Amino acid sequence: MSEGYKGCAQTSKSELCNTYKNMLILIEMNFSDFNLRHLRAAIAIGRLGSISAAMQAIHISQPAITQGLSKLETMLGQLLFERRTEGMVATEAGHLLFPRIETALAHIISPQVTMTQLRALIALADAGGYAAASNETGLAQPSLHRAVGDLSVVLKRKLVERRGKGVALTDQGRRTARRFRLARAELEAGLSELAALLGRETGRINIGAMPLSRARILPAAVAAFHREHPDVAINIIEGAFHELIEPLRDGDIDLMIGAMRAPSPGPDVAQQPLFDDHPAVIGRKGHPALSDEPSLEKLAQYSWIIPAAGTPLRDGWARMFEKLSIPLPHVPIDCGSVITIRQILIESDFLTLLSPDQVAVELEAGWLVKIASIPEGYTRNIGVTTRTEWRPTAMQEKFLTILKAISKAT
Repeated sequence: MSEGYKGCAQTSKSELCNTYKNMLILIEMNFSDFNLRHLRAAIAIGRLGSISAAMQAIHISQPAITQGLSKLETMLGQLLFERRTEGMVATEAGHLLFPRIETALAHIISPQVTMTQLRALIALADAGGYAAASNETGLAQPSLHRAVGDLSVVLKRKLVERRGKGVALTDQGRRTARRFRLARAELEAGLSELAALLGRETGRINIGAMPLSRARILPAAVAAFHREHPDVAINIIEGAFHELIEPLRDGDIDLMIGAMRAPSPGPDVAQQPLFDDHPAVIGRKGHPALSDEPSLEKLAQYSWIIPAAGTPLRDGWARMFEKLSIPLPHVPIDCGSVITIRQILIESDFLTLLSPDQVAVELEAGWLVKIASIPEGYTRNIGVTTRTEWRPTAMQEKFLTILKAISKAT
């Protein structure tokens, strides 16, 4: 603890001390600390402006709703309402938190769902079995079984089915788990925003990094953001588009950076362009294609290593040859790993199509060289992919601002 806050008993510093204590409360809180019944009560009070009106709307007794609000405010260390003669008015903390709660509750579907049930289904979906889910949550296996079983009854849908000696989520179970993960993401974002209100920039940004983003723009953006906001955790998950899109939809990833998809992956996903990338034909130093002026016809005579069909780079590579009615070159190796491609290029006469940024070190060292530029008009659109309904926290918004500024300077 900072020396400046030790004297909490000093009256002159009481307000500052309380702020610090409340900040610590929020930092240590987890989304699972919330009681969903208390959250529903708070939303009803905020929407209707009084405890008595909320009591009638959600069918909870006045003592229960008053006690629930008191427990919620105590847990958060902040008042969510000002008690006035004309009714209950949301404080700044309430205005920040309530939209997150409303979105979370909309994902949870039923007002009868409990936090234990929500945690149990997410843990089962993540772990793939009750034993592993028990280890992850600390809940006993019988409790997990009971919670998931009760949840099936509440939602009137089959969530789990037996497969051999184990269990697996049904289609409805997977869809429900996704909704619950999105609810979790909203509640975690709400806690981060409350901490920021008290002057502590906390929280986590989960970034899905596709191959091109790792070369330059993402490292530069992360370094710049961390210098300004060192207390915000950043989690980078590397992978191809197909490996990252479902975690994005689940709320486990906040944003993805890399080549945009055309057409769009779906109405639940939004893509925002950052810059256009201009790939080049890359090969080893001393490659035989350098002996004369390389043309696409001549380059088509060599074997290529290129990402699998269906990726923007592979599709653009194919269009490049097809547009000139040149038969596609032989591709004995499909590969999306830049590290693997780089090493194979150095040790063979393979060619590839990559952004020079992805092999900048190798080009500067002279291990690889730019064999040829590609025809005019062929580019890859690099951008940010998010959920359509994603509402970034202040810290996530600041990261996006830095990312866009760095991208614009490329």
